[in-house]
Amino acid sequence: MNIPRLRRRCLISAAACATLIASTACSSTDDTASVVVPSPAAKAAGLCRDLRAQLPKKVDGLERTDPGPKSELTAGWGDPAIILRCGVERPPEMSDPEVAKSDGVKVNDVAWLLQKRDDGSYVFTTALRLAYVEVTLPKERTGGGLGPLTDFAAPIKKAVPKGVA
Repeated sequence: MNIPRLRRRCLISAAACATLIASTACSSTDDTASVVVPSPAAKAAGLCRDLRAQLPKKVDGLERTDPGPKSELTAGWGDPAIILRCGVERPPEMSDPEVAKSDGVKVNDVAWLLQKRDDGSYVFTTALRLAYVEVTLPKERTGGGLGPLTDFAAPIKKAVPKGVA
């Protein structure tokens, strides 16, 4: 009988399989965050491209580290990253005047809806602009106040006019 030889082949195959899985898991070439890319209408997409050209190289002192997949509609800074997505859908909470008023902030003449997520991060979405811009601050970046929003105010005012989308 050749049972020992068969067992040896199975062990070699299992070891080879484990090595392959381990090397695949460790060989990722994309070390940046991954985000969902918005799909806005053509007008908003054009405004988002204009915004991208205006975005700062640093936000809150953090270097630019754009997330994957690469897109003209997304940008990031730092690790964990502050993520900007342009052309997002209008948050349903903006339709409720009480929520929008109580959970809104204004930073350098740019109005934002503030939403706290269960994981401790915050999402800010511009209000009263022709394209909605969303900025996510990870939990680790929330201690610095609204500093990142001040870095986005001038580019947003320049590239995304006031109005209701």
